[in-house]
Amino acid sequence: MKNTAKILSVALFAFVIGLATSNFAVSDVPSNYKVAVVDVQKVVASSSQVKALKDEQAKKGQELAKFIETAKAALAKEKDATKKKALEAKYDKEFKAKREAIAKDYETRLMAIDKNISSIIDTNAKQNGFNLVLAKGVVLSGGIDITNEVAKQIK
Repeated sequence: MKNTAKILSVALFAFVIGLATSNFAVSDVPSNYKVAVVDVQKVVASSSQVKALKDEQAKKGQELAKFIETAKAALAKEKDATKKKALEAKYDKEFKAKREAIAKDYETRLMAIDKNISSIIDTNAKQNGFNLVLAKGVVLSGGIDITNEVAKQIK
């Protein structure tokens, strides 16, 4: 019973200290502090660069599927087990190399698009005098929504 009371009093004390600290931290925010919110998913979805990248990835996926079908057909034609195994290793190596090249290219281009979008958001925020920009999904209420302005600039 005594341990429970001690734990409860320590927890209550920690809660009061935390509440006081958070109130103190919030009170230091200047009254002219401007916060913007951006629906990043909407901005990305409206980006023509992202759409083009997705289309290109779909085409490359189809090319890989054709490569696999060609390799299967060639393997099915081969009757010699030794040659078949060597051919299978060759196609496997080619497939892995193509898949890695596609993935690397996709990652590089996606990072460039992300950097571009982030730069546009940052520039927009600075031009409009915002001190802080948050993703709309993490904000329950408040902030000025700049999603549409950013989306227009992204296209």
